[in-house]
Amino acid sequence: MLLSGSDILVKTLIEQGCETVFGYPGGQFLNVYDSLYKYQNEINHVLTAHEQGAAHAADGYARTTGKVGVVISTSGPGATNLVTGIATAYLDSVPMVAICGNVPTTQIGTDSFQEIDITGVTLPITKHNYFVSDVADLADTIREAFRLAKSGRPGSVLIDVPKDVQIAKCEYEAEAPVECDEPFAAKEVRIKEAAEIVNSAKRPFIYFGGGVITSNAQEEVLALAEKIDAPIGCSLMGLSAIPTDHPRFLGMQGMHGHYASSMSMHNADVILSLGVRFNDRVTGNRTKFATGAKIVHIDVDGSELNKTVNSVCGLRGDVKLTLQKLLPLLNEGTKHDWMAKVDSFRKEEETYLDHREGLTPRRAILTLNKHLGENTAVCTDVGQHQMWSAQNLSFRTPRRFLSSGGLGTMGFGFGAAIGAACGTKERSVLVTGDGSFGMNLNELATAVRYNIPVVILIMNNGVLGMVRQWQTLFYNKHYSNTVLECKTDFTAFAKSFGADGEAVASPEELDMALSRAFETEGPYVIDCSIDKDEFVLPMLPPGGSMDDIIVKLEVEE
Repeated sequence: MLLSGSDILVKTLIEQGCETVFGYPGGQFLNVYDSLYKYQNEINHVLTAHEQGAAHAADGYARTTGKVGVVISTSGPGATNLVTGIATAYLDSVPMVAICGNVPTTQIGTDSFQEIDITGVTLPITKHNYFVSDVADLADTIREAFRLAKSGRPGSVLIDVPKDVQIAKCEYEAEAPVECDEPFAAKEVRIKEAAEIVNSAKRPFIYFGGGVITSNAQEEVLALAEKIDAPIGCSLMGLSAIPTDHPRFLGMQGMHGHYASSMSMHNADVILSLGVRFNDRVTGNRTKFATGAKIVHIDVDGSELNKTVNSVCGLRGDVKLTLQKLLPLLNEGTKHDWMAKVDSFRKEEETYLDHREGLTPRRAILTLNKHLGENTAVCTDVGQHQMWSAQNLSFRTPRRFLSSGGLGTMGFGFGAAIGAACGTKERSVLVTGDGSFGMNLNELATAVRYNIPVVILIMNNGVLGMVRQWQTLFYNKHYSNTVLECKTDFTAFAKSFGADGEAVASPEELDMALSRAFETEGPYVIDCSIDKDEFVLPMLPPGGSMDDIIVKLEVEE
């Protein structure tokens, strides 16, 4: 059938199984919005308050569903407002397709109104991007973008569509949704090498990241741990892959990870790393990282192998398929001495936990746990609240912890929580700080507009907590621009937007507020007051190693 480029764009999104797009209209994309109006019974559009919020919503939708998230915007500032969201998805390996309008091809390069070279801008933060100059290429370009976004190591892809391409007409014929590239296991020779190393281990440790979630390898990870009698730790991106209460799971490892998890990894003789990269928040001082361990690293992205730490065996391949071939080659057995040592780390960690009364950060998150359902997605922004959440939240279902790990994007959480609720068709939770919430609080208008059930828990300490913590420890308490001194009444703010909200100052008040929030149909804001001098512990100092770990701290006034 003969269709305009804008109709082809929307029809191809529908063809590829896209049910919801997030975006914001503008002059160079009005043709596409006209087509969205035409096909509104087949595809849903969520109008956000800002393009960055739309990008984070598409990201949150993708993380919770495993599908490709789609965000659209007009040219110029509309396109550049997507950049932070595109980079966030790229660094966390989230499948996202961003589609932007642009000025007509005849005006490209003339600095016309709202013209920007968005493909040039986003080249370093996408798996690939496309400039469509011929309407005949549009449908296949969108299909290729979907395939690329979800294949191998997922990531963000951008398509730039000039206005005249949206207007031009071309024959369109629907096709089946594209499949991602066929996943593959690592080479047999590498798998045999890995098996020999793992079978020689007396103190094995399994360390996994987001790649386990992407490849749906949760069952294989647990089978591996049982067979070789190993404890399990994870990166921030790996959280929710396996149930938090699993007896072998020690929690997140790294700069602010669980003591038992970090110490077990530090004392292991073989670290089996699955779908995870060794960034600085995990290793600390790389010259002192796991010096007594042999590292076996499985990752679908070969560029991650030996990038930051040296592996004795690097296996490029899908985690699930590679583990399925590795498991039969492994010796089954128990390692009583090692597991006893791991249990000693657990007991030691227990003495470091914050058991104080009152509305402490840990108690706030533990109170939240009581209200979470099996399928509740919890999103965070970035800062102290992010780490308190990562340390203390309980998960039973994969894809239910959403946080910006690679880019560390303050303001990520609200858009992601909106996208998560749209993806799961259930209530989501945003845990944020007063600093992060201020980045994108305008998205409360979006949540109210669509009556999206989002519980917003603001851990309000009046400061930029994580930066202030560093200033306390390493900058002689020079609190340069980290005391916010905001006069914002978040309860009044919520009500002015049409949402419900309340302030709490005790665990009992928080518990009751959460009960009301989880019974409310739309968004609900809880302003939770915490002390400005609360710290995230454990902590590795910058450039430090596990020998320098800080587990207890008393700050002098």
